Amino acid sequence: MGAAVLTLVLLSAALMPQPCAGFDLRSLPHYQAVRQLTGTLRIFGSDLNGMLPIWERGFRAHQPALQFDNRYVSSDAGIAGLVSGAADLAPQAREPTWLEQQWFAAAFGHPPEAVTVAGGAYDKEGMADGLVIFVHRDNPLAGLTLPQLAGIFGAARTGAFDRAAWNVSLAVAPGAEIRRWGQLGLEGDWADKPIQTYGYAPSGMSNFFQLQVLAGSDKWNSNYREYVESGTKMLATDDAAMRGGLHSMLATELSRDRYGIAIGVLPQAHGLAGIRALPLSRSNDAPFVAPSPQSFQDRRYPLSRSIYIYLNRAPGAPLDPKLKEFLLYVLSQEGQAAVEAAGNYLPLNAATVREQRRRLGLQALRP
Repeated sequence: MGAAVLTLVLLSAALMPQPCAGFDLRSLPHYQAVRQLTGTLRIFGSDLNGMLPIWERGFRAHQPALQFDNRYVSSDAGIAGLVSGAADLAPQAREPTWLEQQWFAAAFGHPPEAVTVAGGAYDKEGMADGLVIFVHRDNPLAGLTLPQLAGIFGAARTGAFDRAAWNVSLAVAPGAEIRRWGQLGLEGDWADKPIQTYGYAPSGMSNFFQLQVLAGSDKWNSNYREYVESGTKMLATDDAAMRGGLHSMLATELSRDRYGIAIGVLPQAHGLAGIRALPLSRSNDAPFVAPSPQSFQDRRYPLSRSIYIYLNRAPGAPLDPKLKEFLLYVLSQEGQAAVEAAGNYLPLNAATVREQRRRLGLQALRP
């Protein structure tokens, strides 16, 4: 029991909010313009909280003859811009929904190409923060795996959508759910207590959790209680009165519910002493990782998020030179240094940049 208490003390210290120290981007390649381009790039979607104009200014310092036709509508419009033919690039600060996948596949016969251009925030309000799993401060659990999270928040299902196609191999049989704390190894008065789940109403956050944890399924635990981001336009009235916001839920419900567990983000938990975040593991044999600026940026934390630019490219088809050059700039030391300087999102690490360039058939990563 002493070891368990020590573990919780160490975890609590590790999970205190940490300042974002500078990231070492020296292993990322510099952008070098091999040839000068002309023409226009049409961008339709989100401005990614000002990141697109910053990238465009930096890029035009190297490619002054290339023009941009920008229509910054919202993240909810990007895929529609590609489907309608109004866009070459569609920035979105979230993953496509099932309906967007269906639209795109019906129009073109293949999924949209998703390019990861930055990391979601660690502790920055409204910047696609990575998801954090909170429990009551008295909960002795040391951490959870993603399969355990699926058992807690998900439900039996006959299949799930894998992008636009239904996949029966993603079925979950009745009885595989995790509904009591004893199923996670807790003993004593915890063993038979039901697990009460809290989290997001339908949104980019819940869609990310469904894709990352529930294999794309929309079958949730029947006791799941839904909330939206506090302090946003999603709340029709004041959060304190409506009690429909995430901060209010964490402060007035989870902090008083010893047997609860919630999906949330760090900015919504500021100043709350009655809850704590759990380290997570991708699988039963992978290490547990606590949320931190470093584990979000290097992608070790399983629920860190990505910021995307989507485009319409058939599998194996070459990239238009204008798109290729702009993406080379974004996926460069200069492009990612601009992300860090702007301070909203996290810059990509070398491994992620290398993978994005490899998938797109761009030049090899080199300092």
